Amino acid sequence: MLGLCLILLISFREQPFFQRVRLITHDAVSVFYTVAASPVTAGRAVVSFFKSHRALRDENSRLQQENFLLRGQAQRLAAVVAENSRYRDLLNSAGSLDREVMVAEIIAVTADASRHILLLDKGSSHGVVQGQPLLGAEGLIGQIIMVGESTSRAIMISDSTHAVPVQVLRSGVRGLAEGTGEIDRLMVRHIAATTDIVEGDILVTSGLGGLFPPGYPVAEVVSIENVKGSAFAAVLSRPMVKLDRGRYVMLAMDVATKLNDLGAR
Repeated sequence: MLGLCLILLISFREQPFFQRVRLITHDAVSVFYTVAASPVTAGRAVVSFFKSHRALRDENSRLQQENFLLRGQAQRLAAVVAENSRYRDLLNSAGSLDREVMVAEIIAVTADASRHILLLDKGSSHGVVQGQPLLGAEGLIGQIIMVGESTSRAIMISDSTHAVPVQVLRSGVRGLAEGTGEIDRLMVRHIAATTDIVEGDILVTSGLGGLFPPGYPVAEVVSIENVKGSAFAAVLSRPMVKLDRGRYVMLAMDVATKLNDLGAR
């Protein structure tokens, strides 16, 4: 019987009917395998999705960190460019001065808000002496008040204990520019109410007193008020140098030489 069946299958296997049966059977088996494998395929798709999501999240985090670092570097670069610009202005100013100067770096400022004191990276080993003028690109900053071996302290013209003899560049009128404790204000004393002085006048060192050579720009007059009953005007001025900016200053070395000579005598 089995032999007969085999003979019949071999004989009729090429018949269209049996070919259709094979195709239907093949399609049915394919559907069965697809349905059977769908949980595995779906599981793989879910795993792949979460892996891709985690990878994207990690990549996003990495890019955010890089963006943060780049923004910080850009800010630092902007600060360096600005500082280089100020340093270049300082060097250009040094080249225009008819005197020998030395550049010093500000390494600290006083913690006391009422005092305007700077710590510089130059001391007696560099030729710094007490009383030496401190200059910026636009004019006078202050003077040395204490000298160490490798560092020194300087007081700024805005300090409330500091005063410098000045004169009006335009008219030659003399006065005394005193610090007010505010970084951008100087009070000019001993200016008579009838004196020829106007807003916008430039004040320079007069050379009186021997501490500062004449001609250093000090401040610009910003307001004049005639006080009733007083023979003197209340004159406010703004320092030519922005005293709260920059890291570098100039020290007038020719003045240091003169101060050393006076000290030796």
